[in-house]
Amino acid sequence: MKNKNLNTKALLIATGLSVLMIVLVFFGSRKLQNFDAALITYLFGTVFAFFGIVYRYSVWLQRPPTWIYFKRGITYLVTGKVISHFWFATKESIENIAFQKFIYPRGKYRWVAHFMIAVGCTSAFLITIPLTFGWIHFAMAPNTISTYEAYFFGFKVMDFELDSIMAFLTFHALNWSSYLVIFGCLYYLRRRLTNPGLIATQSFEGDLLPLILLIAISVTGLGLTYSYQFMKGFAFDFLAVLHAVTVILFLIWIPFGKFFHIIQRPAQIGAHIYKKQGMKMGMAVCPHTGEEFATKLHIQDLKTVTKELGFDFSHNDGTSHLDLSPEGKRSRLAQAHLKARQAGGNLFG
Repeated sequence: MKNKNLNTKALLIATGLSVLMIVLVFFGSRKLQNFDAALITYLFGTVFAFFGIVYRYSVWLQRPPTWIYFKRGITYLVTGKVISHFWFATKESIENIAFQKFIYPRGKYRWVAHFMIAVGCTSAFLITIPLTFGWIHFAMAPNTISTYEAYFFGFKVMDFELDSIMAFLTFHALNWSSYLVIFGCLYYLRRRLTNPGLIATQSFEGDLLPLILLIAISVTGLGLTYSYQFMKGFAFDFLAVLHAVTVILFLIWIPFGKFFHIIQRPAQIGAHIYKKQGMKMGMAVCPHTGEEFATKLHIQDLKTVTKELGFDFSHNDGTSHLDLSPEGKRSRLAQAHLKARQAGGNLFG
């Protein structure tokens, strides 16, 4: 029996890109020469997460409203005033993706905590994924026991002494990421456990589990460092397995849980470009209120999308119900109700 819930197009895209990723792992690690076999479970988890992310993102893009935003955003980015659009996209990326500016209006402390989580997670991904894929590896320099060399895709990029500040920062980079994630998550966890409004509306799966997973990953990761530096490797194997389990659960959770909003967030930049370009093309005026309420581009695209979804709000005179602003729609609806009651002879019944 055919599964109607399976999106064939998204499945093919996700499969193709996942195969491409495996090919890049093979050649990027110099035919697995630089691949660490101890990280094989992390590799499987990463490939699975990548497949799920691409599949869900492809399905999301196929929705008519999302596809119009995406198509328009890409079109405006590469046509017309290309430099202006790229500058706007770069500025938006720095403000809202790098510095999480969109959170600041909700509160200074919430912004600090969100920024710490974002920086911690981003830096951790930038470090662990290349290491897992074998794209980055370290080796002892020839004829020395105190100098390390760093390689990227098999090419040497730098070397440093083992007792240098560079070595300390490099080998403890994931620890700094863990501290940032823990402090940020603890703030939000405290807020979700003490704020009456959040307690009444939140769910364990959607709001508490993501924070618990991030804290578990960070704490077990720090535990590995603590074990081999201060406990002579005591319980290291147990902590390594526990850390792997938490990381894989996190990777599996990304395509299906709340973490997917991380993948969707960059699309907001395209929506901003769409809105900016629409305002340049002119605003739509509500025929009922006589006031501007949206861009003409947005209203025209809204008419197109609703027709694709099987809803046609066009009138016989060539106008459309979508030409009205929200206030205009409510007013017209109230007028229609009044006329219907008057025609029925029962105004208040």
